[in-house]
Amino acid sequence: MREESYLEHALSRPALARSVGILQAPDGSWPGAVRFRDVDGEVKVGLTCALCHTDVKNGTLVIGRARRSFDYGRMRLAYHADTGAPLDPELARRMRTWGPGRADVTEDRDEDPVSIPDFWGLREQQYLTQAGTIRHTGPAALAIRQETQLLHSNHERVRPPRELAWALAMYLYSLRAPDRPAGDPALVARGGRLFNEHCSECHGNAAGGGPLVTASRVGTDPALATGHGRGTGRYRPPALIAVGEAGPYLHDGSVATLEDLFSAARLSPDYRGVNGVGAVPGHLWATDWRGDDRAALLAWLRAR
Repeated sequence: MREESYLEHALSRPALARSVGILQAPDGSWPGAVRFRDVDGEVKVGLTCALCHTDVKNGTLVIGRARRSFDYGRMRLAYHADTGAPLDPELARRMRTWGPGRADVTEDRDEDPVSIPDFWGLREQQYLTQAGTIRHTGPAALAIRQETQLLHSNHERVRPPRELAWALAMYLYSLRAPDRPAGDPALVARGGRLFNEHCSECHGNAAGGGPLVTASRVGTDPALATGHGRGTGRYRPPALIAVGEAGPYLHDGSVATLEDLFSAARLSPDYRGVNGVGAVPGHLWATDWRGDDRAALLAWLRAR
């Protein structure tokens, strides 16, 4: 949790809040927005993990699901436009390119926005963050990560009780994705066999994630993997739980659908993707498969 003037500004303007994806839960609350008293005794509006990692679907709150309608860049731009607060023109340009469900969170000069991830299957993941900056050896590593985020976001003026950081880690471990459609049993079974044969080297753990892969091998945009903020030279294969509802895809959210991810069409210079016209290279697996094999893989992934 941290103070968030941009969020307070948006909540004071309901039309702006709706337009940037700040959603009200069925009980009338605003997931991710809290009112609190800071160390100086002042009442502030702050944000929590739920602002990006809680969604409302069919009138139901889904905790742990990425809020892919949330446009953090647009929310910040609106604050500066409405208040006249100074904003570096280059940063403004970058924020306009993020769009819903993406944000550049590394706080450096590199241009490397990432897609907001779901929180399913965290217990099985060996690394945290898309670039695998933190070795996830167990709940203590996740708890320390939460503690460190709270420390840094509050300028080292607040240290949460370790019981709180541990409880948050245990809560994240407990999150489960909603049920998915079962799909055609024969097609799903065939897709599972193809996945085990061709994809399990990178996506072999219980959640569908796996060990880090070098950015050069996966071939996607290397900016995050080679950047100053989180430059490990590698990417973490994401968990595949409820992956059928997890678009846009790849670490930077550059591919809109699963069909596009496995289609050779996105490798063409005239492909129109999330970020406009242009090829989206990398992750070539299954892009050269026969149509029926690709359909089976898609059926299996959607049933996960």
